[in-house]
Amino acid sequence: MKSFAALLILVMIWFVGLLAFTSRVDQSTPAQEPPVSDGVVVLTGASNVRLEQATKLLEAGKGKRLLISGVNREASRDDVLGVTKAVRPIYDCCVDLGYAAADTIGNASESAEWAKAKDYHSLIVVTADYHMPRSMLELHAAMPGVTLHPYPVVTESLNAHRWWRGGTSARRMIVEYCKYLAILGREAFLKLGPQDKADPKPAKEAS
Repeated sequence: MKSFAALLILVMIWFVGLLAFTSRVDQSTPAQEPPVSDGVVVLTGASNVRLEQATKLLEAGKGKRLLISGVNREASRDDVLGVTKAVRPIYDCCVDLGYAAADTIGNASESAEWAKAKDYHSLIVVTADYHMPRSMLELHAAMPGVTLHPYPVVTESLNAHRWWRGGTSARRMIVEYCKYLAILGREAFLKLGPQDKADPKPAKEAS
């Protein structure tokens, strides 16, 4: 009986967390105007809208350079140019393509290496609304000394407000929430270990 009660409590906590997660995603867009930063990073995905939005931020002077992380290895610079709809001179001078990342962990690693090479200390992060919470966790973990400003983009194929009404939307939200919890658990476990006092303090996520 006690085991069943404990399980029921865990399920309730999980469900309340899911509601909080989906509400966060729903309320994250439209994104607030980000401050001028050293650079802009966009994580590729199924939709090209995020690439267009990231390019607009670069053209508006929100960052010195743009990294497109997770580019298909078969795509050329001209292929990506057509997707971003960027102004050619700005694209040629200030857009870097990252081909190494195959997942969110790879995006974080690729972005961290890029920021370190450019000596950037603040980045605007562009990705899908539902993907942003997990992306920010991974990016913070990969570069704790860098200030990150999230710029979530609406996912057209996802009804974030009434996600439970559609099978695809519900499945995507639940899967993403579970992945998010897994990263939270991983980071909590790592913090239990010895801390390097020389490491810089973690950056705060900007709203």
